[in-house]
Amino acid sequence: MYLGTVMKIPYQLLISLFVCSLAGGLILSANYYHTKYQDEKRRADKSEKSLGLAKQTISDMQTRQRDVAALDAKYTGELANAKATIEQLQRDVAAGTKRLRLAATCSGVSSITSTTSVDDVAGPRLTDAAQRDYFTLRERIETSRKMIAGMQAYIIQQCLK
Repeated sequence: MYLGTVMKIPYQLLISLFVCSLAGGLILSANYYHTKYQDEKRRADKSEKSLGLAKQTISDMQTRQRDVAALDAKYTGELANAKATIEQLQRDVAAGTKRLRLAATCSGVSSITSTTSVDDVAGPRLTDAAQRDYFTLRERIETSRKMIAGMQAYIIQQCLK
């Protein structure tokens, strides 16, 4: 009888140990997979945050590109208008419908009045080369003004944001 009771205890003990080890294994594996899940969730959240930041950056860049294109179009149009005005003025001066006015004194003419005589009835005027240079300089000045104004607007609207 003693042997019969000894036999029952080890089976119960073995079954208890088996059940406990099975439960412990399940707990350990559940803990392992739960930790893995949390790590992956953190990684996914971090990726979503990075993706959101990237989308925001792309959107900002697209907005800035549109703004820069609008600035470029504005100042390119103004420059084209200024050049067209200068070219029209040059054509008008060449055709004689408009004249260039300048403040000049005639060299070789004394300021002391002497006997009245008409030596040279024509007023002071630019030479043909000086007249061409005048229009070239006007165009370059206008181009520079428009370029500077465009760069200032770009700096204010894009770089200082």
